[in-house]
Amino acid sequence: MKELQFVARRELAWAAWERWLRTTTATGKRRKTKPSKAADSALTETEAQADRDLRENLPHAFRALSHDLALARDRQYSSLLQDRLRVLVLATHQRIYGARKKEGLAIFRFVLQGFPALVRRERRVIALAAALLLVPLLAMLIALQFYPDSVYLMMSPDSVTDVENMYAPTAKRLGQAHAVSGEWKMWGLYIANNIGLDFQCFAGGLAFGVGSVFFLIYNGLFIGAIAGHLTQIGYIETFWSFVAGPSAFELTGAVLSGPAGLNLPQALIAPGLRTRRAALGAHAKSAIPP
Repeated sequence: MKELQFVARRELAWAAWERWLRTTTATGKRRKTKPSKAADSALTETEAQADRDLRENLPHAFRALSHDLALARDRQYSSLLQDRLRVLVLATHQRIYGARKKEGLAIFRFVLQGFPALVRRERRVIALAAALLLVPLLAMLIALQFYPDSVYLMMSPDSVTDVENMYAPTAKRLGQAHAVSGEWKMWGLYIANNIGLDFQCFAGGLAFGVGSVFFLIYNGLFIGAIAGHLTQIGYIETFWSFVAGPSAFELTGAVLSGPAGLNLPQALIAPGLRTRRAALGAHAKSAIPP
């Protein structure tokens, strides 16, 4: 490819980077000062779209810019073009990576400020996820008090026996499966199950939200089957005293993972002017903040 063709193909992206560098601070955030109306009107729709694509997929765009510099060097394009790309790459790298705040403080800020604000903003989707998980859970728990054999709709007879042995009043260690030796291994199994449940609720959103809905309802029924069966056979004290503490965190985690997945279908069904990939990345930011 000749140099003029290369420049014509990539000029729009390079110009977007130059505008980004002018309108961001040293920490990579946009400047508080708004651009003038004259500057806004001077941008064509194509240039404005290039600016939006760059902001929404910054890592990918930076890799493409670095690749452009490598190509210009490899093909021995003019020193003027190489110098321009070298300045862009160095300035962008410094802007993104050179002046970041300490990550530890960023984590504390997110936990104390960002996360509560995110939960309030997504409260409607969180309420939907809570209903999809907790309504089937309570319905199954109550149904088993009147129809005890319903537990076998969700669990095999062997699984039911294993659960009974875990929470029997005569059990040596409550909550420990017979096949697992050691408290640390059982603790790891609980953690793996909880993380797996949360990941299913989140990643299921990629199937246009159907996966998230399915896993929330299914796990609600499954947990309700265990709780209802153990309550029905009289293991109330051993079971509920054991799960009362950790279940508050586990169920909350599942409820919060559901909205993360339920937000993804909007990007797949109605991406707007963006590609589905770019729209998916933009919507994922609310689920996995930077």
